[in-house]
Amino acid sequence: MRPPRPELLRAIGRWSLAGLVLNSIIGSGIFGLPSVVAGLLGRAGIFAYLIAAAGIGVIMGCFAEVASQFREAGGPYLYARTAFGRLVGIQMGWLAWLVRLTASAAAANLFVVYLAEFWPQAKEPLPRAAVLTFLVGILAAVNYRGVARGAQFSSAFAVAKLLPLAVFIAVGLFFVGQAGPAAPVATTAGAWLEAILVLIFAFGGFEAAMMPMAEAKDPRRDAPFALFVGLVVCAIVYTLIQLVVQGVLPSPAGTDRPLAAAARQFLGPSGAVLLTLGALISLYGYLSGQTLNAPRLTYAFADRGDFPAFFAAVHPRFRTPHVSIVAFAALVWALAMGGNFRWNVTLSAVARLFTYGLVCGALLVLRRKQPEAAAFRLPFGRGLAVLGIAFSLVLVSRMGRNELLILLATAAVALLNWSWVQRRVSDTSSRSPY
Repeated sequence: MRPPRPELLRAIGRWSLAGLVLNSIIGSGIFGLPSVVAGLLGRAGIFAYLIAAAGIGVIMGCFAEVASQFREAGGPYLYARTAFGRLVGIQMGWLAWLVRLTASAAAANLFVVYLAEFWPQAKEPLPRAAVLTFLVGILAAVNYRGVARGAQFSSAFAVAKLLPLAVFIAVGLFFVGQAGPAAPVATTAGAWLEAILVLIFAFGGFEAAMMPMAEAKDPRRDAPFALFVGLVVCAIVYTLIQLVVQGVLPSPAGTDRPLAAAARQFLGPSGAVLLTLGALISLYGYLSGQTLNAPRLTYAFADRGDFPAFFAAVHPRFRTPHVSIVAFAALVWALAMGGNFRWNVTLSAVARLFTYGLVCGALLVLRRKQPEAAAFRLPFGRGLAVLGIAFSLVLVSRMGRNELLILLATAAVALLNWSWVQRRVSDTSSRSPY
């Protein structure tokens, strides 16, 4: 008789989950995007943050209701599979995996950019490869050895990344206006939509924290709490950061390290050092959260028979999905080596919009399928779900040709994955004696 397969361990509490949400949101975006937004909208860029926060708030509310109905790993893949069936679930799973990989690669790329403030040679090919290998390898090793250790690592980084940002905001607000009048930027509807699209990258990522629900102590209560904390904290921090950057730098669009450049203006060289260190901590913390969250997606895929079975392997000693962790780390390393920050940001933002729209749709379906489910209920949930779908569709219209081709390729791979599953299920049924 075969011994029972080791199970995942429920070790993630309410505040650890909130830390995961913060770590999944605050990463590469806020350290690189203020200059992008300023270039598109000028001083009006601050209002784009408020619009993006409101739109993401609607989507996070839908996620809170849907996530509170599940105690298993998988996040959006699981929600779509339950609501719409196996084919849509597999498509969602591949999209969610693409988002996690590209967002993590973007963070790793920006880590190298900020590290170059101290070590200019970091951008050269060989040192860059060494940095990325060390960066990803350490996190893979920590998470390989236990979810509790990985969650503690993530929570510590969530606190550590907020401290330099709080100093930046608290001091920088006294210097807003120092830059003087800014050159006017001729904004268009297209520029507004593009700015909000890239800000989806900055505010997004929270969905990854919903993937390890098989290791959360009380998903029904803790998922809505963690999402609400993440939204409020990030909306306040992001808006104030953009206000400081725009108010201190004469030309915020002209730098790829806007926070470090702004801190240098009002804190001198030590300010630039502080924010550069803060960026490195934040980016590493973001990667630590992704290395914990994302492998639970491929684990859930395989656990339900939608992916090769070895991705669902659980380490007998550490009780972690160790094969999925190693595979995720290897793919992030490869994408970071081959891509750049802006490309990975845009692709990640567009792909996650499809994820958000489908989860909003799942709320409508699950309310009909599981009306008595023990779950958090979002006030005006049906109307907000429709609004979230519309918000996602409007922003998807800004998708470029390259992003469309990659998404179509991902959908094609997911369809092949589904065909493989269908054939395997059919073969199993035909061999059954019953």
